Amino acid sequence: MALSASFTGHTVVIDLGKTLSKVSLWDLDGHMLDRQTRPNLPFEIDGVRRLNALAIAQWLVETLAKYADHPVSTIVPVGHGAGVVALKNGQLAFPPLDYEQAIPSDVMAAYRKARDPFDQTGSPALPDGLNFGSQLWWLEQLEAEGMENATFLPWAQYWAWFLTGNAVSEVTSLGCHSDVWSPQAGDFSPMALRLGWASRFAPIVRAGDSVGMLSPPIVKATGLSPNVRVLAGLHDSNAALVAARGFAEIADNEATILSTGTWFIAMRLPSVPVDIASLPEARDCLVNVDVHGRAVPSARFMGGREIETLIEIDTRRVDIKPDQPALLASVPTVLRENRMILPTLMRGFGPFPDGAFAWINRPEDWYERRAAACLYAALVADTSLDLIGASGRLLVEGRFAEAEIFVRALASLRPDMAVFTANTHNDVSFGALRLNNPSLKPQGELVRVEPLDADLDTYRNRWKYEVEAASVRKAV
Repeated sequence: MALSASFTGHTVVIDLGKTLSKVSLWDLDGHMLDRQTRPNLPFEIDGVRRLNALAIAQWLVETLAKYADHPVSTIVPVGHGAGVVALKNGQLAFPPLDYEQAIPSDVMAAYRKARDPFDQTGSPALPDGLNFGSQLWWLEQLEAEGMENATFLPWAQYWAWFLTGNAVSEVTSLGCHSDVWSPQAGDFSPMALRLGWASRFAPIVRAGDSVGMLSPPIVKATGLSPNVRVLAGLHDSNAALVAARGFAEIADNEATILSTGTWFIAMRLPSVPVDIASLPEARDCLVNVDVHGRAVPSARFMGGREIETLIEIDTRRVDIKPDQPALLASVPTVLRENRMILPTLMRGFGPFPDGAFAWINRPEDWYERRAAACLYAALVADTSLDLIGASGRLLVEGRFAEAEIFVRALASLRPDMAVFTANTHNDVSFGALRLNNPSLKPQGELVRVEPLDADLDTYRNRWKYEVEAASVRKAV
């Protein structure tokens, strides 16, 4: 089915991420009129972390009610890619797992024996529940009664069901390091077929397909029109990809999008089909699947979480505009004194999953610490980009696109790439908006990033030497 071309009235995008839930209201011309946010806090049942779907649902209904006086015609859900939900008898069978919940080692060992090779799925073996196949495997033991004859659907499509009562699945979510999808076959993975999971997922539709109209209970609770339609929606990083393709410089050219938030996810738009087996699985490389079902070579690390950990109790973020001049002014000292951070703060993730975090020449000055954190993120991002063969153009989007040291360091480290940011915001939400109206163009334009006026080659070489030395020390 083709993406919807119907676009009238206002659109609401609901973006249910790992850290934040966000709802935004957009007019016909692609201008954002309002935005509401809520922090997501997991809760525990018998010591097991769960996503608080009920609390999010209550907030979502209250937020949608604020837009009852607007001519809302469409709602598009977006969600993080490591959530899977079970429905039974027309309701949530049990609260979904939080993907940061550790899975018992014996359970994980048995699961790892059952999963398919990387070259079939593009899904690396990830910790905890980041492969939502591992969640399903454990849930069949943990929630045996609730799982029996339940219907499965990804996190983004759960919210389409919540609003309409109609259950569907969609490929950007199924294909996000889940272990249940084979990108090259365009079908469920052999494991998902073998274990009977494939037949239990809700029917697959396109991200821009209409799932249905708001259910009567939601209409009553929100005051929205019963004629509001809800699209199937998509994985959040893939929404950023849809937004980026609105720029002529990106479109279908050889380009890479670096989406920055809790996760830094690099997604390459290759000019030729990718060989999945060529990607280094053990270094957090993977294959995403775009809204057209095409394989997108990707690499990631938990950059936002690492930066927040590094700046400790300092609540002033690295991307806050008034602090950029002072942060930039501290770079020469950081480089001269070889103040640097060795990976990895979030063990098990990124291109150095087994690395042991360490400071070298840790600065006492808090501007220098934040500058070093930005340089660290740029060095790790540069490594990840190399792993997926990124070339041509690089668009940095999301919160950390406003961290000048980070983006300018990337431009210095990658002189053969044209590095851009976009002077527009809410790229994920805008990408969701473009599902409904693919002809919609970003309101802003791409801005070419100027490299730092500094020698980063020497710094990078020293950093690589120290990373390798630390690896050798660990192996001894």
